[in-house]
Amino acid sequence: MFRSSRRLLAALGTILVAVLAATLLTSTSQAGAPSAWPPRVAHPDPGSGRPTVVMVHGAWADSSGWYESAEILRSRGLDVIALANPLRGLASDTAYVRSALETIEGPVVVVAHSYGGAVVTGAATGLPNVKALVYVAAFVPDEGEPVGALNELNPGSLINEQALIVRPFSTGTGGGADLYIRPEIFREAFAADLPARTARLMQMTQRPLSAAALGEPSGTPAWRTIPSWYLLATQDRTIPPATQQFMAARAGSTIVRVRSSHVAMQSHPESTAALVLAAARTVR
Repeated sequence: MFRSSRRLLAALGTILVAVLAATLLTSTSQAGAPSAWPPRVAHPDPGSGRPTVVMVHGAWADSSGWYESAEILRSRGLDVIALANPLRGLASDTAYVRSALETIEGPVVVVAHSYGGAVVTGAATGLPNVKALVYVAAFVPDEGEPVGALNELNPGSLINEQALIVRPFSTGTGGGADLYIRPEIFREAFAADLPARTARLMQMTQRPLSAAALGEPSGTPAWRTIPSWYLLATQDRTIPPATQQFMAARAGSTIVRVRSSHVAMQSHPESTAALVLAAARTVR
């Protein structure tokens, strides 16, 4: 009896594999690639006019920083995607985020924090579906500007060589150096207005930035052709407020100030969401 059952299961498994193989072959073009690749993410209601909000985090962080502001936006009827920024290099991160933006149907509002601002500034350039840019205490480079140079425009940043731990890494095909914020400076420099326990957890789980990303020049900026908004953190010890003011004004951004540390989207999620909603209302 057991042998018969095993033979029956084996036969069913063979049939299932054959069906799956046939399905895959049918969906493949004569050139050997899927006939509709990459797939596009259909907007739930393209006729509604409501944009999809795409959020891009920066260095020493991850997508969890958007939780509260994203939930506010969702409760207001907007679809939200919080992308995982690779943090491996400005050119490669820009290409990655751009490839994701290209899959989204309907209008898009891109929201970026910190180093993520430099990424989306290049990633959104020339994309017809991106209708608005929202920068949250973010870098907004012009063409040819590296993030490292922008951070040295004005005094006030606590993120310097002494504040960072350098850890070499290898990918098997290459390598480089990762940068981490030292535990003893993390809260003061990055998240001073968050509870100590929250800042400690963020420090322990921080995602490093490849050192090479700081020196890569930015490409043609999207803010030249796409309207932008900027949430300026007046108590920021990572990107000096004077530098934020300079970048936002140069980009012609609508500026809103908030008394916040660098992680304004976490300490002031309502202000962050309100600015995104203001940008979204302009999208037609």
